[in-house]
Amino acid sequence: MPDSLLSTNDREEDLSRAYVQAIAAMAGYQTAEFKPDRDGTDIQIRAGGSMRPSLDIQLKATINLGEGKDGKFSYPLKRRNYDLLREPTLVPNILVLLALPSDKVEWLTVAPEQLVIRRCAYWASLKGFPETANKETVTIHLDDGKRFDVESLKALMEQARSGAVG
Repeated sequence: MPDSLLSTNDREEDLSRAYVQAIAAMAGYQTAEFKPDRDGTDIQIRAGGSMRPSLDIQLKATINLGEGKDGKFSYPLKRRNYDLLREPTLVPNILVLLALPSDKVEWLTVAPEQLVIRRCAYWASLKGFPETANKETVTIHLDDGKRFDVESLKALMEQARSGAVG
């Protein structure tokens, strides 16, 4: 009898949260979690300095991202999340999607010299995206050049200082 309390989706979400927290920590930023998520924000990242910018982030993870076509990955996002991410907000909000290997055993490796979460995450801003007639999901396209890493997070925070994330 398995002793796991978490579903596969729970594990994916927690790994995406750990990924974002690790990136934020390396950038020197604070994070705050929102549980339960009621408005499309799972985690917020906050920087210091002028304007004290913040980013609200909707976390997703998938084993089905596959190979990109023409520099883009396709991902079916739930309609509710699509609508929440595209509406205007005071604090910029983005989607961060963690791509995981299909084999759960490969998701995380712990060794004396390293802790590895396999694959990486990509970010997208849906600010200004159009309304949709879709009922269940909306296929969005993530640019494979928009990897969520320390450098991109710092750049996003600089954009957030002026409200220009997107």
